[in-house]
Amino acid sequence: MKQHFEMFASYNLWANARIYDAAAVLDAEALHRDVGIYFKSVLGTLNHLLVADLIWMKRFTGEGAAPNRLDTILHSALPALRIARENEDQRIVTWIENLEEEAFARRFTYVTVTDVRTVSQRLAPALSHLFNHQTHHRGHVHAALSILGVEPPSIDLIYFQRTKTGSRFG
Repeated sequence: MKQHFEMFASYNLWANARIYDAAAVLDAEALHRDVGIYFKSVLGTLNHLLVADLIWMKRFTGEGAAPNRLDTILHSALPALRIARENEDQRIVTWIENLEEEAFARRFTYVTVTDVRTVSQRLAPALSHLFNHQTHHRGHVHAALSILGVEPPSIDLIYFQRTKTGSRFG
């Protein structure tokens, strides 16, 4: 399990960097434009992804800030949001690298943000959700980039596994 989640943490960092590189060519108006995706804009969706990861990492580790709304705008400019994203992606990579194999089967308990209830579950399924959620909303940003006239990058997992960085997981 550990190697599986190390792969997803590395992939997540890689895919986010590629999406941010592509989004960097957009001007402020395009980044904020409502293009009909769930969190409206590229910037709104990228903020949501960081917010969700902050919430999950607070649940997993008991450390860090955790906004109480899923649509919180942490940063209204892409450069500042990118720095925060890179820091959180590295935090996720490092945290998973430091876990023992047995940790993935253990349960943890947290209180939900949206409906304020206590949940207890195993770590592995929660981590699967974390990375699946990233992929889901990165897909929205990928589509938004196309709508806005930017060639979106390839962010398929298999493509990552064929890169030098991801080759140890392929």
